[in-house]
Amino acid sequence: MRHAVVLLVLAVASCGKPSVTPVRTAEPSQTTTTVSSSPAAPGSVPPEWLGQRPLPRTANGLGEIRPTPRELENRRFTLPDRLGPLPGDGFTSSVASVPEDVLARSSWTPKCPVGADELRWVRLVFWGFDERRHTGELLVNADAADAMVRVFGRLYAAHFPLEEMRITRADELDAEPTGDGNNTSAFTCKPLPGSTTWSEHAYGRAVDVNPFQNPYIKPPNAKGVPGDMLIPELAAAYLDRSRQAPGMIHPGDAVVRAFASVGWQWGGAWQRSKDYMHFSANGH
Repeated sequence: MRHAVVLLVLAVASCGKPSVTPVRTAEPSQTTTTVSSSPAAPGSVPPEWLGQRPLPRTANGLGEIRPTPRELENRRFTLPDRLGPLPGDGFTSSVASVPEDVLARSSWTPKCPVGADELRWVRLVFWGFDERRHTGELLVNADAADAMVRVFGRLYAAHFPLEEMRITRADELDAEPTGDGNNTSAFTCKPLPGSTTWSEHAYGRAVDVNPFQNPYIKPPNAKGVPGDMLIPELAAAYLDRSRQAPGMIHPGDAVVRAFASVGWQWGGAWQRSKDYMHFSANGH
């Protein structure tokens, strides 16, 4: 049974808008529609395997360093929000004591160097790689909450993109490394690598921003022995810091200036190891 119909197929192009093109059929009085679509920009769609491919562990307990997968060489996607949106159209935030259910999905335990009452739950708006408004969350020390609101307000105004912003879970601390994480986060109850000293993250006074685009690098030592640390382990494509890719942090840019405005220092300025993702109140 044949009917003259109008078939509308919508294809979402990289800008997120449908593109529709009419095509004439054999019957001149009727029209059907076919798709005119553009391929997604490289790196704008997360691969299905993201976070699902554990790396072999090396002697230092981290994952094996490997070349960046092609799908992540130009990483520029933002993952779906896990919180409901904050009201309004521009930047906004909310600072509150940490609810029990939020604390339960964090890495906090009574053994951490700060009490739960010393932390604050900060929800705020951030700009995504998809050029849209998103809502994320941080756990930070109470004495840093207002400063972080100011910092991320400046980043939003600068349209600096983030992939995701959520609280680090306890199970992530001991999970098999996949080397492809990119969560912008603050409080994480963990010691410094290879040490029993608490990291500034364990006090809620440090933030890691887009770790994949801004990895931690342990360089060769004075005798030329290569460094054995790259975190995340698949972020080799971002070792070239002359790149001007979205989400990267560079000396004197909007991100460095925003944190400097509240007295926080950047790990990318360290003399030896470089922690390009890291900002902290004490610079360590």
